[in-house]
Amino acid sequence: FGGAVSLGGVLAAIVSPAIGRLLDRRGARLLLCCAVIGTGVTLMAISMIYSLVWFYVLYCYARMNWAGPFELGLYGALNSWFLARRALASSIATIAQLAGLVALPLIAHYAMNGGDWRSGWIAIGGTVIVVGFLPAWLFLVRRPEDVGLAPEAPAVRHATDAPEPQFTRAQALRTPAFWLLAIYTVLVYPAQAGVSLYQASHMIERGIDPATVATVVSAFSLMSAIASFGVGWLPRHWPIRYALAISGALMCIGPLSMLTIDSVPHAFLSGTLFGLGIGGLLTLLPIVWADYFGRTSYGAIRGTALSMQVLAQACGPIVAGALRDVYGDYTRSLALFGVLAGVGALVVLAARKPAAVRMAA
Repeated sequence: FGGAVSLGGVLAAIVSPAIGRLLDRRGARLLLCCAVIGTGVTLMAISMIYSLVWFYVLYCYARMNWAGPFELGLYGALNSWFLARRALASSIATIAQLAGLVALPLIAHYAMNGGDWRSGWIAIGGTVIVVGFLPAWLFLVRRPEDVGLAPEAPAVRHATDAPEPQFTRAQALRTPAFWLLAIYTVLVYPAQAGVSLYQASHMIERGIDPATVATVVSAFSLMSAIASFGVGWLPRHWPIRYALAISGALMCIGPLSMLTIDSVPHAFLSGTLFGLGIGGLLTLLPIVWADYFGRTSYGAIRGTALSMQVLAQACGPIVAGALRDVYGDYTRSLALFGVLAGVGALVVLAARKPAAVRMAA
């Protein structure tokens, strides 16, 4: 499973730049509808496999869709329509994703009550198509200008407000902000993936009862949702790099705190801190690319950065698993992830918003 997740992430890194350019040309509607149909059919097809090879083929494709087209299409659509309330819109979308992570396992569980694991995959794939395809196909519009509207603007302008930037990908790549944000992403996403996957195993090895650990993981998810919702209400004139730095700092403190877990309250504290950091990260990162570089080439710019993100994300579980196999516990990987996230928090403080430019005619 870990290999399939990582390989799917690598495939997403390969296709994301091209997918981003398609998003800029055709909009999110086509991208999301194709991703939904492809993922739903693939997940249902997993119910018919009888070999590891076909599991890898199908699961890696679905994972690639999740890490690439879904990420780009969802936040590309939101960033095209919202300016002043971009953070609120993104926080609602992130909470909806977290709700899906709760709902789909339950749907699979009830489907398997009347059959087996194959029924579970059919139920998940069918749900993805029913819930995801029709709304996007019927109601999603590329951008407000296509229907004679303008993106919603601030009701009250601040002195610090600037015209919306319109960077091309080439222009964005020449700014320090792009590379500082990319470095931040590469530093924090191994922690996001590695700690999330193995925190339960680490806590059990530290003597925490498995039933309690399950509750801690639920609290972690709840804190992620709370942080995602809270980010949506941050004043838009506040520099977003400070919020990203706080998320990175929490993702540093959480894993380092897990190193010495010896009680249930300690486990809850560590999971809570890390969950708050994850929730902020998942909501803030798609926003900052649009805030800094604009809507016009968002797909191309975000697609390039997303390649780095999913590669870093794929490294987290591999590194954590390898260190666990060599040394017999997760302490070294937790320490490594904590340090990386802490460095990322410092790096992003230097990522100031670049001066707005206009695209060449």
